[in-house]
Amino acid sequence: MSTVKSLLRLLLAVSTCLPLAGMSWGVDINTNAHPSTKSKTSTRKISETQRTRRRMHHLARSRSANLTRASVTTRRHRYYERFHMSSFAEGIAAGDITTGEDPVVRQAAIDALGNMNGTVVAIEPTSGRVLAMVNQKLALSSGAQPCSTIKLSVALAALSEGLVSKETEVALGGRSHMNLTTAIAHSNNAYFEALGRKLGFEKVAYYAHQYGLGELAGYDIPGEQLGNYPDEAIPEKLGGVGKMCSFGEGVSMTPLQLGAMVSAIANGGTLYYLQHPTTAEEVASFQPRIKRQLDIAPLIPELSDGMAGAVQYGTARSLRLNFNEEEILGKTGTCSHAGTRFGWFASYANTSVGRVVVVVFLEGGRPTFGPKAAEIAGHMYRNMYDHNFFIAAHGFPANSAAVNTVNP
Repeated sequence: MSTVKSLLRLLLAVSTCLPLAGMSWGVDINTNAHPSTKSKTSTRKISETQRTRRRMHHLARSRSANLTRASVTTRRHRYYERFHMSSFAEGIAAGDITTGEDPVVRQAAIDALGNMNGTVVAIEPTSGRVLAMVNQKLALSSGAQPCSTIKLSVALAALSEGLVSKETEVALGGRSHMNLTTAIAHSNNAYFEALGRKLGFEKVAYYAHQYGLGELAGYDIPGEQLGNYPDEAIPEKLGGVGKMCSFGEGVSMTPLQLGAMVSAIANGGTLYYLQHPTTAEEVASFQPRIKRQLDIAPLIPELSDGMAGAVQYGTARSLRLNFNEEEILGKTGTCSHAGTRFGWFASYANTSVGRVVVVVFLEGGRPTFGPKAAEIAGHMYRNMYDHNFFIAAHGFPANSAAVNTVNP
C-alpha cells in the first residue's frame, strides 16, 4: 500500500513540473516573444559601444607596446656585454727600467694612472725620445684594437688624397651631414666609415703603413713586440673597410706605434724611431733617428682643429677637469674584444716652449673607456705643470729642424 502511495506522489510531482519545463524551453526558442523580452535578450548579446571599442583597442595597443618593450629589454639584457678583466691592478710598474727616464714625467704618469690597469707613454716629439714608460710590459706588448684612435690615420689619408678638407660636409644618411672637425671631435663612426669606403682598403692600408702601423716603432727597444695591420680588408659581414676605419676592427696597434704617429703630427711630419734610454750615459749621448719624412705638414692644420675640439667640447673634454693652462690636442678611443674593454687617449701639449706627447692605454671592464684615459692624461699634464715641466729651463726644441739627427 505504501508502495502505491509513493508511486502516486511521484506521478503527481512529474505532472506538476512538466508545464514549467515547457515554459522554460519555450522562452529560449520563441522568436515571437514579447518585444520587451526580445530587447533584453538582444541587449545581452550585442557588441560594445563605439566608445568601448575604442577604449579596448587603445588598451590592446598599449599592452602590445608594453610587451614589445619588455621583449626588447629582455633581449638587451640577454646580450648584455660581459667583461672578464679587471680595470684595476696593483704593482703594474714593478720591473720597469727607469734610470734613463725623466723623473718629473715618470712620477706624473705614475700618480695620474693610479691603480688603473694600463700604461702611460710620454714622448719628446721633436726627437723620438721616450721620456717615461709606465708599465713597460704592457706598453711593449703586441698591442690591441686601436678603437677610434685609428680615425687619425684615416683622416690623414683622406686629406692626403684630397677627398675632404676640414670643412667638407659628408652625408651620413637622411638629412644628416658632418665635417671633419666635428667628426674627429665627437668621434663620429658613420663619418669615418664613409671615408673608409670611399678610400678603399688599398689606400687606407698604404697610408697606415706610412704612418708606422704594422711595423716596430722603436729603435732597438728590448722586448718591443709588433702590432698587426692585415693584408686585406676584414669580411663585409664584419663591417669591411668601413668598420676598420671607424673602430680599427681587425687591426692591432701598440702604444708606441700610436705615440710615434702622434709625434709626427705634433712635429710637422717627421716620423722618428722611438728610443728609450736606460742609462745616464745613453741620455747624454742620445741622438734622434729619423725613420722617414711624411708629407703631411700642409694637412696638420686641417686635422688639428678636430683634435683640439675633442678636448674643448668633444669626447676628451674630461681632460679639462684637471688641466686648462696649456692647449692640449688629442683623440680618444673606446671598444672591446673578447671580454676586454680598451680605452685609448693619444695627445700632445702645444706650448710656447715645446711639445710633449702623452699616450694612455687602459684595458679592463666597464670602468675602462676613452674619456677615462683622457681624464688620466689631464691629471698627468696637471702634475707636470705643477712641477714646472712647461718652462723654458725644462723645455725642448720647438721643432724638429733644431734637432741634430742621424739616420739608422
